[in-house]
Amino acid sequence: MKNAVVIGAGIGGLALAIRLQSSGIDTVIVEARDRAGGRAYVWQQGGFTFDAGPTVITDPACIEELWSLSGARMADDVELRPVMPFYRLQWPDGTTFDYSNDDEVMDREIATLSPDDVAGYKRFLDYSASVHAEGYVKLGAVAFLDFKSMLKAAPALMRQQAWKSVYAKVSDYIAHEKLREAFSFHTLLVGGNPMTTSAIYALIHKLEKDGGVWYARGGTNRLVAGMVAHFERLGGRVILGDAVTRIHCEADRAAGVSLESGRRIEAAAIACNSDVMHSYRDLVEHRRGPQQARRLARMSWTPSLFVLHLGVRGTFPDIPHHMILFGARYRELLADIYNRGMIGDDFALYLHHPSATDASVAPPGHSSFYALVPVPHLGHAPVDWAVEGDRLAARIIDMLEQRLLPDLGDRVVTCRHYAPSDFEADLAAHQGSAFSLSPNLTQSAWFRTHNRDDVIDNLYFVGAGTHPGAGIPGVVASAKATAALMMGDAAAPA
Repeated sequence: MKNAVVIGAGIGGLALAIRLQSSGIDTVIVEARDRAGGRAYVWQQGGFTFDAGPTVITDPACIEELWSLSGARMADDVELRPVMPFYRLQWPDGTTFDYSNDDEVMDREIATLSPDDVAGYKRFLDYSASVHAEGYVKLGAVAFLDFKSMLKAAPALMRQQAWKSVYAKVSDYIAHEKLREAFSFHTLLVGGNPMTTSAIYALIHKLEKDGGVWYARGGTNRLVAGMVAHFERLGGRVILGDAVTRIHCEADRAAGVSLESGRRIEAAAIACNSDVMHSYRDLVEHRRGPQQARRLARMSWTPSLFVLHLGVRGTFPDIPHHMILFGARYRELLADIYNRGMIGDDFALYLHHPSATDASVAPPGHSSFYALVPVPHLGHAPVDWAVEGDRLAARIIDMLEQRLLPDLGDRVVTCRHYAPSDFEADLAAHQGSAFSLSPNLTQSAWFRTHNRDDVIDNLYFVGAGTHPGAGIPGVVASAKATAALMMGDAAAPA
């Protein structure tokens, strides 16, 4: 294997390409959009910088490893700043809860709501540490290519009661409903319903407790830019603004890709960081394409997101970097989004305030905000977002005025929103899903899209749709798993 093509310059694709290039495999990334980043795209508008996608960086060590492979330092390309508290949670009755990894602060925050749950929280952290060891450290960056590998992992997963949901497992330790919400919402950040996502995802708490929560100065887009710069220094090439239109196969081997411009690139190996449904349904020139597309169509896909970016006059030192504003309902609201395909009269949202940590993302005397609301994907709720987008944006501003920023509407100097239809159009995301396949137990590990295709043995996958799943640590771990397969195949005798 002398050369490889990676389709898509998202964080997972960049992480894979860096690993391949570091190992001596000549690698080119082909990206359809005018910038790298995928879901971690960026806009500059009116002097504001708006990150399009992920805003929470955890487990920075897994990212730093991409530089250390070649003896380089991530700090030369990316400045990470700690965020504290990790999140401020707020409920409609005015209750707030600052979530962090400071044990003393956490004990005090929990005791304010429910003194009896302080001990339960400590037991929950022990559980989180155990599933982190099994599900992330041991298995997160290891590909599941056959059912035997799943069977080997099954006893450990069963010991951890992986069949339970995150919410159910939290409830085993914690009685107060607000605290149950506080320690189960994290799965929403990777597209999972806390009521159905496997309890294995409780490992997120251990990730955050040990590694902290971080922000890349200038936004997550600066992490992307740093990854691109490092990859190119290693000798890799990035082609922007030229979509792959076909993955050509000869017998059961991928032979190369055709681009929208008419160019063809031959490759010894091809890796898709593109949407897994799009890759199989629209790109793969082989019987595997329609076969796998039919299988994927029967699977469960995560909801989408509606994201409102706001450039606002004034600064707000009392509003932290990350907030979760819960609604009056929790279980029922999740059922509306995940099961009923409804955009209800009420909603919960995540508020990102990067200018709390980094003044450079807004003009002097101004602030940048990003409000995110989970919404059903297009296959579940075929909404006309050209109409509904403006309505939902107005409702979000109204909610923020009522609960946090009384005169927000008068302070907005620029805004833009991003809807499920944009995920579908810009990212070829199936049904506008924001996080690809749902992270349910029956769609995890071997049940997920394999890191290497079972039939086309030099076609690989990386990113949210393959093992282990979405989120920055997830897609970086998938890159490690896929790179190990590709480098192993490269070293195997012909």
